Amino acid sequence: MSRFREMIEMIRMALNAVRTHVLRSSLTILGIFIGVFSIIAVMTGIRVLQSNLESAMSGLGANTFQFQRSPAIHFDDIDWEKILRRRRFFAANMKRIQEKSTLAQAVSATASFGVGEASSKFARTNPNITGVGVTPDGFITQNWTVLDGRGFSEADDTSGRRVCVLGADLAEKLFPLGSPVGQSVKFCGISYNVIGLLARRGSLFGQSRDNFLAIPLGTALRLYGQSLSLSIQVQAPGRDTYQDVLEQARGAMRTMRRVEPGIEDDFEIVSNESSVGQFRDLTSAIRLGAAVISSIALLAAGIGIMNIMLVSVTERTREIGIRRAIGARKRSVMIQFVAEAILLSEIGGVLGVIAGIAFGNLICFLVQAPPVIPFDWAAIGLGICSAVGIIFGTYPAWKAANLDPIDSLRYE
Repeated sequence: MSRFREMIEMIRMALNAVRTHVLRSSLTILGIFIGVFSIIAVMTGIRVLQSNLESAMSGLGANTFQFQRSPAIHFDDIDWEKILRRRRFFAANMKRIQEKSTLAQAVSATASFGVGEASSKFARTNPNITGVGVTPDGFITQNWTVLDGRGFSEADDTSGRRVCVLGADLAEKLFPLGSPVGQSVKFCGISYNVIGLLARRGSLFGQSRDNFLAIPLGTALRLYGQSLSLSIQVQAPGRDTYQDVLEQARGAMRTMRRVEPGIEDDFEIVSNESSVGQFRDLTSAIRLGAAVISSIALLAAGIGIMNIMLVSVTERTREIGIRRAIGARKRSVMIQFVAEAILLSEIGGVLGVIAGIAFGNLICFLVQAPPVIPFDWAAIGLGICSAVGIIFGTYPAWKAANLDPIDSLRYE
């Protein structure tokens, strides 16, 4: 209990020392604040974007990967000439993958056939609606949930019926007063019968993923030509078979496209994990840069703490002499000054964590994502602050503890 009381007394004395020299302490706290704020703000912002990306990546269903011509996320310099030389995917490619991927649970294909205006008898949209052709199994591989009505059947696809399903945002614009199922929609001058309404999927980086119209792929090919470039999705039955399905489908695709052994793929394989991995690779450089900036700020703040503590030791030499004369041990004096250094660091650290989390979460309003509190980085930031206080406060504390009591009492 005596040690506990001693620690409480040390903290009280440290707080009193900070209050006594408010301006001087504030400048030191500011250095710690800047260092912690910068790293926490960056990490919070990245965590918000990553969380938004991971939740949005449910656009591909669980255990699903996709064949396409170009990378999903363009973070690095890309040889576009090589990409454009790659052959497109066509309906025959999807059917061949269906035949060869015997381990797959579902194989589908999608194709974007245009962006334009959609209209109903109730409303008209801006010309920014995406039109997508999709095979019936695409509802499985794309993780689409039909909220009302039904999805596409094989008959819809093979016969080229002019039917469609609507994303939630588009449905709200065109049919604000009721269900769109059974109604007629015109897209790019062609009328379609609405047979289904999809559940809301949310946004990705602030862009809606529900502002689209989907028709059977067979219908899209009939209306817009067989030359539409497809993306092919393959879904494995489970996580344990995912790699086997991927290798089987990849081998079939390489054989189909006559890619010789030892030559890199002339296509991209995209999955939820690969997209998130690319994002993490990009942000690793940003995290490193933030860490370097924060380290410099904390180093400068640590030097400031040492300087202030040395000045404090000089100013309080007589006080230290009195404490030593009435029985205070070296350890107690040393703990007192280290506690002051840690207190200065932690005040700046706590303020920096709070401000950093608040500032980093401002990006939530831009990407329409829920706020994130990076508890791990907050703990790391406060731990670093304690380390800065201990490292840069030890020498002044040691100097104070080793002052000669007699000389200290004589100090004016």
